[in-house]
Amino acid sequence: MYRTSVAELILGPMVGYVSDTEVTVWIEADAKCEVEVLGRRASSFRVSGHHYAIVAITGLEQGSAHDYEVLLDGERRWPVAGGGFPASQIRTLPGAGPIDVVFGSCRVTAPHFPPYTLSPDEHKLGAGIDALYALGVRLRGRDSSEWPGMVLMIGDQVYADHVSPETLEFIRSRRDVAGPHGDEVADFEEYTRLYCEAWKEPTLRWLFSTIPTAMIFDDHDVHDDWNTSEEWIAKMRAQPWSQERIISALSSYWIYQYIGNLAPAELDRDPLVRQVMDADDAGPLLSAFAADAEREGGGSLWSFSRDLGGTRLVVLDGREGRVLSDGRREMLDENEWSWVEEQTSGDFDHLLLASTLPVLLPPAVNYLEGWNEAMCAGAWGGAAARLSERVRQALDLEHWAAFQGSYHRLIALIRDVGAGRRGSPPASITLLGGDVHQAYLEEVEFRPGAGVQSKVHQVVCSPFRNPLGRRERAVLNVTRRSRLVAWLVRRLAHAVGVPDPEIRWRLVQEPTFDNQLATLRLDGRHGWLTIERARTGHRNRAELEPSLDRQLV
Repeated sequence: MYRTSVAELILGPMVGYVSDTEVTVWIEADAKCEVEVLGRRASSFRVSGHHYAIVAITGLEQGSAHDYEVLLDGERRWPVAGGGFPASQIRTLPGAGPIDVVFGSCRVTAPHFPPYTLSPDEHKLGAGIDALYALGVRLRGRDSSEWPGMVLMIGDQVYADHVSPETLEFIRSRRDVAGPHGDEVADFEEYTRLYCEAWKEPTLRWLFSTIPTAMIFDDHDVHDDWNTSEEWIAKMRAQPWSQERIISALSSYWIYQYIGNLAPAELDRDPLVRQVMDADDAGPLLSAFAADAEREGGGSLWSFSRDLGGTRLVVLDGREGRVLSDGRREMLDENEWSWVEEQTSGDFDHLLLASTLPVLLPPAVNYLEGWNEAMCAGAWGGAAARLSERVRQALDLEHWAAFQGSYHRLIALIRDVGAGRRGSPPASITLLGGDVHQAYLEEVEFRPGAGVQSKVHQVVCSPFRNPLGRRERAVLNVTRRSRLVAWLVRRLAHAVGVPDPEIRWRLVQEPTFDNQLATLRLDGRHGWLTIERARTGHRNRAELEPSLDRQLV
């Protein structure tokens, strides 16, 4: 029997995991409750006074669509009356036919009306139109047959170190920002407010209630340049606010992002999920888990994979999973590498390898990061190593090429997959990246004799909402175009033993720096890419405008 409900929805519903027969739906409520979606029920769990639930829905038909409601203790709480949006739908993946995967990264929270700024002194470009908001505006006017199969959000879903005016007002209402935390997010309660503001806007809320999502964190979900190096970690741990910040960040990430990535069977067998569900208040439990994860470094497997019809999506945690201790510098630990090798073995039409950080940057930057890593390791002595570490942190030299062992290991894995050494060669292997606040497509070629039969590309797309300033754009363009700079940096890298990679890559067209998103359409052994930028259209309506449209294979 249901009791008389006093619970209301705070956030959600958000559709998370999706397969051809299963879906999960996540919600946040303001009180303990029983949640029902499509006749399936789940009890809420409590964390530090907040209430959440994730409903696993199994046994659906392949390629089916279901309008749905959310009941809390038997009372309808979604959809909201008078919202004016199409019915929220749960849609399973088809067995055949096209699947559209929308992806991007980096989304600051700011008002959705002009001038879109975070604060009065924000740079002139402001935050601009949110590309995800523009996607929601588009989809609410289209038939559901045209909706994408999922949205992949690869990093910086929230900015804990660059909060919006609304969150800042909340922070100032509860503590003095002149203290050690300043005006950045300090604890779990402030993280909950940050997520709420990021996801509560009605159009976005409807979008997330209908289009399945998958998410992985990057640095700004915690702090700029999180886990850049062993020296950075030591410096951060010495700060009085650091421990509470990282525990709150990982605890809230587990709730708001991570569990939505898990399939129903994974939710059932995950021991931490069971403990959290059974606890009277799981706050201390999640805090202990987060402290252990931070202390171990590389010990937690946040990476995940999904099968999307004939496509295998593998999302890599190259941030919290880094190994940065005792002089070791690796993007993934051995357990995670073993998992990646397992997930990339088999027969599929397409392989998508997603990492928040691009694997391939302009050659000059790739060699610069490799040279800097060698310098920091003492290639030219202790004094040069200390100077190089300051350069590393100042210039954010922390992408895959700054982890040379992991960089070449990943390229070798891609070669083996494409050459059919781990199963039948897929038609395409596509690296997905974000972080760098630009969007572009690159074609990748291996050296003759590698035996790679798959088409290999890298697609980078960011930001959803956080455009670069004009000065940063100019610097990036010089770095990419200058042959002299590329030649000099390559010579420096060779001088300290940095090898050439076994691949070459070239831009298909110049990068774009707008608020934008990318869509991969996968159909059988074929694939297409569209990159679209957000703009103001007729009557100030948010729109998306293509900047690249190309068949990949």
